[in-house]
Amino acid sequence: MTSLLQELGRPAVLGTPSEAAHRGRYDAWLAHPDRFLFVAEADGRVIGMVDLAFTPRLNFDAEEGWIPDLVVSEAARSRGAGAALLAVCEDLARERGAWGLQLESANWRTRAHAFYAREGWSDSGHSFGKLLVDMEWPPTPPEEG
Repeated sequence: MTSLLQELGRPAVLGTPSEAAHRGRYDAWLAHPDRFLFVAEADGRVIGMVDLAFTPRLNFDAEEGWIPDLVVSEAARSRGAGAALLAVCEDLARERGAWGLQLESANWRTRAHAFYAREGWSDSGHSFGKLLVDMEWPPTPPEEG
């Protein structure tokens, strides 16, 4: 999973001094009953992943599904894995009675934005962030091909 997340510009985890701590965070995140992880595989390898969390929101009668991460490896894109991962999230959200699903996508990921629009998602807002630690974020956008 970490190598897929690195394709989104996330920090490296494998082989770092904090690898064990990261593994503990992954395990704790996935142990929560309102959090899920799904993978797409091809030829026995993981080519994509999505994680999904459900949370109550003020002034809504039902919870909301939030997709923190959705990534398909560069070599496997445009073959249906991303659509299948979104469909699994939507199915689970409907089963749980969620009022909607949300996700964030970096400004520079224009190819991903076109994909989400094709899948019926609307560009409904902007995401703002503020760093509270000394790190480089967001990552420098790579050239999209």
